[in-house]
Amino acid sequence: MNDDKQDLLKPATVVGLCLLLGLVVGGWVLGAKIASIKLADRTVTVKGLVERTVKSDRAIWAITFKTAGDDLPTVFAHSEASKAAVMKFLSDQGVSAAEVTTGQISVTDKNTNQYVQNGGSRYILQQTVTVSTGDVDKLAAAGTKTAQLIQAGVVLADNSNIVYKFTGLNALKPDMITEATRNARASADRFAADSGSAVGVIRSANQGVFSISADGATVAAADDSGEAGASGEDAQADASIMKKVRVVSTIEYYLK
Repeated sequence: MNDDKQDLLKPATVVGLCLLLGLVVGGWVLGAKIASIKLADRTVTVKGLVERTVKSDRAIWAITFKTAGDDLPTVFAHSEASKAAVMKFLSDQGVSAAEVTTGQISVTDKNTNQYVQNGGSRYILQQTVTVSTGDVDKLAAAGTKTAQLIQAGVVLADNSNIVYKFTGLNALKPDMITEATRNARASADRFAADSGSAVGVIRSANQGVFSISADGATVAAADDSGEAGASGEDAQADASIMKKVRVVSTIEYYLK
């Protein structure tokens, strides 16, 4: 009889142990889930800003000039004379032939365009001589002497401005991203200390978009002297030798 009771108790004991183990595991899982939910509710989002002031390493000057008249051969001769004056001017400023490219001549005949009103010269010839150089200071100095071209009879188009570019962004990116992340972590640490918490692992991160704008001091100087002559951030950046490279990283941390 006792043997029969023991046989009946063994399955019940096993079932009880399984239930107990299930309750323990379930409680642990539930506790972990609750802790995870609480952790997810405690986050801080911070930004890390980094700026660098850099100098342009490429200057491009598209010198566009026009000639007009009613006799095409005469107009063409004047256009060639203007081109020769431009080439001489550039040579006098120390610009080498390898840095200069000459574009094709465009010819406008008003008599062939029904939408152009009669009056004025019939033919308009336009051509562009482009300088591209890494010596930005040399070209900047040449740009201040355009009066010499006007004195030589060259009619410059309104868009004959020097454009300055910075091409070394890729070399700056790794260090700037690292510094932006470091700055963001410092901000998170200050926030956590003030709130009696500690910074945990990163929940999400956005390294941000790099932007290149005109250096503030350069833009102000250009505006005061009337040399900027262009509107919009991109135009100001192109007109400025000194530029500001900027990136803002956004990082969300867990708090613990």
